[in-house]
Amino acid sequence: MKYIQIIILLQFLFLQILPVKIIAQSADIILYNGKIFTSDSKQLYVQALAIKGNKILAAGTNTSIQKLASSKTKKIDLKGKTVVPGFNDAHDHLGWYAPIGLGYNYKEMNPDGLSKEAVLDSISRLVKLAKPNQWIHGFIGVKIFFDNSMRNALDSIAPDNPVLLQIWWGHGQVVNTKALLAAGLSDSSPNPIGGWYEKTGNKITAIHQNAQLPIWDAWSTSEPENLIKGLRSYSQEQLRGGITTVQQMSSTMNGMSSINAFSKASLPQRIRIIAWPHSTAMGRKLWEWDLKQFHSTPKLYLSGIKYTIDGSPMERNALRTVPYPEKPGWYGRLNFPADTIKQILKEALTGNRQLMMHMTADSSFSTVLSLIKQMGTAAQWKPKRVRIEHNCVGDISETQKAMLKEYGILMMHTSWYCMASPLRSLLDYGVTLGISPDGTTNPFIEIMLMTNTHSKPEENLTVEQAVIAYTKTNAFAEFTEKIKGTLSKGMLADMVVLSQDIFTIPKQQLPATKSVMTIIDGKIVYQD
Repeated sequence: MKYIQIIILLQFLFLQILPVKIIAQSADIILYNGKIFTSDSKQLYVQALAIKGNKILAAGTNTSIQKLASSKTKKIDLKGKTVVPGFNDAHDHLGWYAPIGLGYNYKEMNPDGLSKEAVLDSISRLVKLAKPNQWIHGFIGVKIFFDNSMRNALDSIAPDNPVLLQIWWGHGQVVNTKALLAAGLSDSSPNPIGGWYEKTGNKITAIHQNAQLPIWDAWSTSEPENLIKGLRSYSQEQLRGGITTVQQMSSTMNGMSSINAFSKASLPQRIRIIAWPHSTAMGRKLWEWDLKQFHSTPKLYLSGIKYTIDGSPMERNALRTVPYPEKPGWYGRLNFPADTIKQILKEALTGNRQLMMHMTADSSFSTVLSLIKQMGTAAQWKPKRVRIEHNCVGDISETQKAMLKEYGILMMHTSWYCMASPLRSLLDYGVTLGISPDGTTNPFIEIMLMTNTHSKPEENLTVEQAVIAYTKTNAFAEFTEKIKGTLSKGMLADMVVLSQDIFTIPKQQLPATKSVMTIIDGKIVYQD
């Protein structure tokens, strides 16, 4: 009799608890009748998803997921639309296009750039509209960058306004005296570690590499409200492309400037702020990024560090094994001396900051790989997930591929500039391949370039491979693969419903794709 009473009591308790469990497991949102690409190799496609709170409760068939609905569940009939994980923009420079100061519009993206006459005409017109001390800016190419007479011309035209003429690919500036003063510099400023000033007589006529950072910081913070406006506007453009995470390479702002700007902007996306230290002739200003008072949130977090090891081939500063045809005897150069690069690698090996390195030529690449091998074993390096930004280092030998795989070094591909770089062969070898767009609001352009326009057709990826690289692998590239990057149970509910099926349409139609609905943290943040 006693045992019967115990069984009856247990049955009663079970019946009391059961409704609570059912309610606890019911979904807040269900998406069904879709073609859902999960980026999870265990189950690449499902019909439906259940979301509870900010995470995915379950993924599976329409029938299985519908069982998780309650009277309060929001149901979204996808009507056959394609869903993918939110895209992770692993390399961007947020703030570049903020409406700060006055500028002229140049979008041709020709390495030569505009003529001197066209640029000076534009600057002279803008000076008439500018307020005193307001920045004037515009993009240029090598024609202006190599013209040492521009400094005097800018001082003559705009004595009361700082002027910044930026090479559009980011690796050089021409400024006037007012801009130098606004950045706390002068013609007598010594070359900083990682960059240098080109001088004609006693005047700075061009600024290279890490020497650009004080100018960027002074310009971007000169109109804080417009900086915030620009960050929010760009964020909305990215949401329309389904970008839910941005890894911010902090070229335009130092540590506190970055934290203040992004905290005030309060963007709906997840923003990873990556340190990019300013430097002086005495060394790198690492202390600017020791922001112990900053407390990360799920939407705004600080990790990693980025260095520009060489320049780019377009301004002839990438370090190559063969000389530049336009400049006989010139091979390019490393931005940092060898002992500084060794110190950077030592800090990465012994510290907790993930190292990201820009390099765009074969000699700089082989030099860094050699130093990495000298300084530690594969077992020591592999957990560090060192990143080579752009995957633009020419042909990669079998020996180098083996090292990349063994040492866990990530090749982060930039489609716009590196359409001849290895892709599929890297994946086939087992090298980790991510996507570093270097500024985009439309990930489908990169997907088209990676799947249809490679100079060697056999190197093209499939669309599935490209999406996995852009989502799952890019999460791995920031140590967040356990919480996002795939649409599977327990992962963050970051996803995008697409306007067309990117897996079946002709590749040329990919750039026309847009988000119908972008979801971050289980909340709809954009809807067309």
